[in-house]
Amino acid sequence: MERVTEQTSRHDHLEHMSTLELLLGINSEDKLVAPAMEAAIPSIAPLVDAIAERIARGGRLFYIGAGTSGRLGVVDASECPPTYGVPHGMVVGIIAGGDSAIRKAVEFAEDDREQGWKDLQEHAIGTEDTVVGIAASGTTPYVVSTLERCNAAGILTAAITCNPGSPVALTAKHPVVIVVGPEFVTGSTRMKSGTAQKLALNMISTSVMVKLGRVKGNRMVDMQMSNNKLIDRGTRMVMDGLGVDYEQANALLKRHGSVRKAIAAGQ
Repeated sequence: MERVTEQTSRHDHLEHMSTLELLLGINSEDKLVAPAMEAAIPSIAPLVDAIAERIARGGRLFYIGAGTSGRLGVVDASECPPTYGVPHGMVVGIIAGGDSAIRKAVEFAEDDREQGWKDLQEHAIGTEDTVVGIAASGTTPYVVSTLERCNAAGILTAAITCNPGSPVALTAKHPVVIVVGPEFVTGSTRMKSGTAQKLALNMISTSVMVKLGRVKGNRMVDMQMSNNKLIDRGTRMVMDGLGVDYEQANALLKRHGSVRKAIAAGQ
């Protein structure tokens, strides 16, 4: 069966297109991503519940992938501590070829069927953890074999892919399949497929953090105050939460170190 992500683009003779034609063509394909995401939501919801329940019991969330898919997982994991104030290591992104592969492709790293499981062992992976394999093609050996090993070890598995019926979708206990169709440039899955994977990761990590109590109302009350912009944002959250002026809110925030603690102290 031909992989959807490898099907020939609906657009041709790209080299003869004007800049405007290229941009409009890319945009026409991008418009197909959101409806495909909506169709996948019923498979994402139970996964979010399962992850949140396991993290609440002390488990962790691991993303594992190669190339663009791996980089997207690393990005999502790295943004959880500053955004939600969770410990480093609660959400972990692992990429085939190691951290150097974030910037520069490592040849044949995605074809190694043993390294993914070895990479997880460095984190003392356990049965309360969840491993989400990310693979647009759904065939990446590094990812598929790792999920197989996790299943055998009683570790909950999930997958984010853009190919229905792919090995990774058939292996994961919670497959999330987002069928966006062929890419504008044939086979370039960093485009629509990458966008879809990023949207899925946004949904998963954001919803999990909300369910874990890391959002109050619609505010990131546990975010880390790591720059002046965030201090200003946090100050305004405290203002809204307590009905005080900027100076009072800023003083409370600096004294207590987080929006949550500042509001609790001022009530």
